[in-house]
Amino acid sequence: MQAGENLIPLGRLKKRAEFLRVREGRVWRSPSLVLQARRRADGSSLSSEITRFGFTATKRLGNAVIRNRARRRLKETVRLVAQTHARHGFDYVVIARNGALTQPFEHIQKEMRQALEGVHREKPARS
Repeated sequence: MQAGENLIPLGRLKKRAEFLRVREGRVWRSPSLVLQARRRADGSSLSSEITRFGFTATKRLGNAVIRNRARRRLKETVRLVAQTHARHGFDYVVIARNGALTQPFEHIQKEMRQALEGVHREKPARS
């Protein structure tokens, strides 16, 4: 990313209600993560320019140290990938899976790029 380029302002999802609302949107699954995405309602008081992310890891993944490590890896992945692949006015929830701990970091970045593209891909029309 070059200095002076238009950067997408990134925000955070913090409230349970925000996470639950995003859960009703599009979903992309991979070995390292599950990405949920949903466009914010037009009536939202937030700017349509802000893209927000929320991160979670279930207890099934492991103890607190393991869950925090997985979240940190995913947060860094979003920091590196979101500027070019996330969309304005969307909220995303990233859920850690076992691959977030075992996969090489470059592979997690590739999965995140694929997930961000996949949740925005138009569904083919049924015949």
